[in-house]
Amino acid sequence: MKSLTKSIASLLMATATVTAVYAQTEQPDNYTWLEDVHGQRAMDWVNAHNAASAKIIQADPRFATLQAEALQVAQSPDRLPEPDLRGGLVYNAWQDASHVRGILRRTTLADYLKPKPQWQTVLDFDALGKADRKSWVNAGQVWLEPSDRLCLVGLSDGGEDAHTYREFDAKTGTFVKNGFVVPKAKSDAAWIDKNHLLVTTEWGPGTLTASGYPFISKVWTRGTPFRSSQEVYRGTTKDVGVGSLFYHDGQGHQVDIIINNRTFWDSEFRLLDGGKTTLLALPSKCDVNGLLNNRLIVTLRQDWKPAGLDRTFPAGSILAINMVDAHKDAAHLKPTVVFAPTKTEFAQQVGVTKNKLVFTTLNNVMGRAYVSQPAPGGTWTRKSVPVANNLSVSILSTSKSDDKFFLDTAGFINPEAISLADGANGSLATAKRRKGVFDARDLKVEQLWATSKDGTKVPYFIVFKKDMKYDGTNPTIIDAYGGFHVSQTPYYSAIIGKLWLDRGGVFVLANIRGGDEFGPAWHDAGLKTHRQRIYDDFAAVGEDLITRKITTPRHLGIEGGSNGGLLMGVEFTQHPEMWNAVAIEVPLLDMLGFEHLAAGASWVDEYGSASVPAERKFLASISPYNQLRKDASYPEPLIFTTTKDDRVGPVHARKFAARMEEFGKPFFYDEITEGGHAAGADLKQAANTDATIFTYFSMKLMD
Repeated sequence: MKSLTKSIASLLMATATVTAVYAQTEQPDNYTWLEDVHGQRAMDWVNAHNAASAKIIQADPRFATLQAEALQVAQSPDRLPEPDLRGGLVYNAWQDASHVRGILRRTTLADYLKPKPQWQTVLDFDALGKADRKSWVNAGQVWLEPSDRLCLVGLSDGGEDAHTYREFDAKTGTFVKNGFVVPKAKSDAAWIDKNHLLVTTEWGPGTLTASGYPFISKVWTRGTPFRSSQEVYRGTTKDVGVGSLFYHDGQGHQVDIIINNRTFWDSEFRLLDGGKTTLLALPSKCDVNGLLNNRLIVTLRQDWKPAGLDRTFPAGSILAINMVDAHKDAAHLKPTVVFAPTKTEFAQQVGVTKNKLVFTTLNNVMGRAYVSQPAPGGTWTRKSVPVANNLSVSILSTSKSDDKFFLDTAGFINPEAISLADGANGSLATAKRRKGVFDARDLKVEQLWATSKDGTKVPYFIVFKKDMKYDGTNPTIIDAYGGFHVSQTPYYSAIIGKLWLDRGGVFVLANIRGGDEFGPAWHDAGLKTHRQRIYDDFAAVGEDLITRKITTPRHLGIEGGSNGGLLMGVEFTQHPEMWNAVAIEVPLLDMLGFEHLAAGASWVDEYGSASVPAERKFLASISPYNQLRKDASYPEPLIFTTTKDDRVGPVHARKFAARMEEFGKPFFYDEITEGGHAAGADLKQAANTDATIFTYFSMKLMD
């Protein structure tokens, strides 16, 4: 009895202590005026801090050289043109010194395979922007399949997520007269057929969710007013947003699906047929990947026991669903297994050719690729595509007219190679290989493992000179993301190689929880109030590098953007003594206020909500904006954002920097006016951002 009473008393004392700590984190928010993104007062503050920081960084003798090298890399004609197979042709979106905003171009497959293809420009975004007096950025194309002649061209002003669509005829290279034009918004549009679009957009006041996305889908018939489109589905303002999935296969089948993202991870799928929708009984956490031989291909993000079946399919499986049966009974689906995960191997990408399924996996974060097809008895055959270790492999494009597809392989010191494969005969040949941009002869790549606070083994890749001394003096950068199922795999970065590795730096990529490197469970382990595991994983990698005497805090820097920017902010406030440089890029930082900033409300599934008491306590405990302390000692960070970021927004970075200034803490601040949720709207802007970041790291870690 005494023991129980003592335990209760201890628990009450602990609760009181925790409450006091959380109360301290609820600092008054004195910088809401910076939330007026384009307001004069806010922009005056931005311009003043930009100028002060640029004056120091750009005065460094290395800046001009790094800027020139970054621009040379960005505009290099030796970059590989990424192929998009359409209608027997190869399309490519390209930027260079003459086309900083880019062009859409094409050639034949045979010509693409030549060392110097003869490209035909289809659309020039620089010229279009000049004619329209707009800062147009290519926001992608939505093609009418299977003809692949008409498409909706997405145009973003300065790189924003919001964009307009214009109907374009790729054969003539002109916009269609009196064709479809969807007004600027965070829209989703898809072709039902040549004369009908399914459009989900902002239809007027009250037609956006709390996350800022549309939730009403309408069918727009060619030749009729946009506003007269006929509604076929309506979600609610509480949903994250509504979109569409339209798939064609090589046999002429088509499946039209409206997807309602009830939350960021929980979705509802409805078959669209003749203006009516039918609920398709897929699990709420899954990805629909395509259509093959009238079988819908699905990747699970959760265990699934379909109604009426005794079998449970594990998360990470790739499944096929016969759509003839699904149309007859959408509530009772009978999937077959294409791929089942193991303890170390999990599905990543999926692509479809005319008769084959192509998919990639990660096996202990090593890329693998396979070709599969249906076999008698509901089974699927599977053949591996040979890929070397320590490389990432990705599907670039697949053909619906035959079984050809393009794969991209790359590693930290292995330049990209694009291979053309043919699933019909199993052939695989290198189509293009990039020239090395930096000297990798003396570099080495290793995969090492750190042990997190809870005992979990966390892998990370390290790139370093073969003769590196283990004396703690090596300037080292750790990069990571840690969220939203995003896997971090080896990649060839000419910028990192030229601006960092060539100059003696060490680069580390950490595969912390929150990603998808080890399947959905690796991500789910860091959801909401469990997110501290992600931050502990990252700190463990830093500690491991120090323990191995690769580096010390004096020479250790960290970098991350978006959710990775939040990660940097947390590490900055939780372990300021571990790093001497922290690059916080397009970040979330105010985790008590993120839900009302830009598209923040859509990420409650990942982070939790400040409206839920237990989740608010946790968010307060990790929120970098609220965890800044006047009496703490911090490294001098570089805070980067863009004014036109309408996804995360610049407000997090602004408020964090303003509080740093209030507490008398030094920092560098860089907010570019364009770029959206990226490093810049064109190659010159991106090169300037890269030079700023690596000049900063050089100053802090190499001097």
